[in-house]
Amino acid sequence: MMNRRTFLIASGVTALASTRVFGANDTLRIGVIGAGHRMRGLLDAADKAGLYQIVAVSDVYGPNLDAIKERSNGLATTHLDYREVLAKELDAVIIASPDHWHVRMAVDALKAGKDVYLEKPVTHTIEEGATLTHAVRSSKQILQCGMQQRSWTHFRDAVDLIQAGSLGRVVQVRTYWWQNYHRNWPSKPIDQQALDWKRWLGSAPDQPFSDEKFNHWRWFWNFGGGAMTDLFTHWIDVVHWAMKSDQPRQALMLGDKYIFEQWDCPDTIQAAFRYPGFDVVYEGMMNSSIDDGGLEFRGTEATLKINRSEFSVHREGVPNAQNPVMTEHSFRDGTIDHMANFFECVKSRKEPNAPVETGVAAARAGHVGNLAYHHGGQAWQAKQKDGDNS
Repeated sequence: MMNRRTFLIASGVTALASTRVFGANDTLRIGVIGAGHRMRGLLDAADKAGLYQIVAVSDVYGPNLDAIKERSNGLATTHLDYREVLAKELDAVIIASPDHWHVRMAVDALKAGKDVYLEKPVTHTIEEGATLTHAVRSSKQILQCGMQQRSWTHFRDAVDLIQAGSLGRVVQVRTYWWQNYHRNWPSKPIDQQALDWKRWLGSAPDQPFSDEKFNHWRWFWNFGGGAMTDLFTHWIDVVHWAMKSDQPRQALMLGDKYIFEQWDCPDTIQAAFRYPGFDVVYEGMMNSSIDDGGLEFRGTEATLKINRSEFSVHREGVPNAQNPVMTEHSFRDGTIDHMANFFECVKSRKEPNAPVETGVAAARAGHVGNLAYHHGGQAWQAKQKDGDNS
């Protein structure tokens, strides 16, 4: 079995992917906006990424505020209104609110002169893409999109191989992600007395509170976009990066609510996207988690299979092609390196690994799939500009 360096040299690639190293010793002053489950994961990564201090936190649910204040050793101030966090003396904010708040909060943070780590998907609608991009590019601030594969070492190395032509011509990419919300995402009762539901709704239509909407908001159109913007968004970003193409020309999507009938969004999906010169397919369901998630880049000379643990390359014409000719494993969560890259860019003012255009394009592909679904699964012809979804 070839090692990675031998394979790269044999394929004509000698430059190895590198991950930025956090080097400065000064502590960043951070504001936390949206303090739920995902934020806790981001802060776990931040703990290993560099020196930082949580100065202030905003959330509309009391227990979330209390948890972050405790995490800050009691130093962080707590706020229901995120704009009070933006008024603090901060280097940057980390935003992990429900999707329908993302662009508004990020734009306000940029206007307040704060750098931003914005969890994916960075937009809730196609139209918001132009708004967010303009806000970033007309400011002097850094915005890192939460597409952590962009900093994950083995994903970077895999992209090197693909772009070097090591797989031959790639004409199909298969993506998939299976999760089990019955087993892996149990709901917890919410203390409504500690929740400002009206503030949580924000710009969404007024509606009664429900535990399901609060806990699983990603699966309701008012707040999220289901699997296409929660899961597929990660994988299509890798495709855009590796294939140097980020505008789907056409989409088909079949979606069904077989198990979770209380959701707006389908729990079982088959989708296909046509890009210039290649196709992308996606399949997934939310009630079976065997195999988890991954991608397969199918080329004329070889196939590359990759997930968040490793990648493997399988050569055409090699006996028992199921056995890889090379593999590479990852030994730590790429979110750590992604957060470290953000911290470094806050100090250096360099472009981050996942700039705004990458996040907008990845979210747009998910929105395009959902639009096809809303059109009865029929082909949806994508336009060239954000905001045009006719």
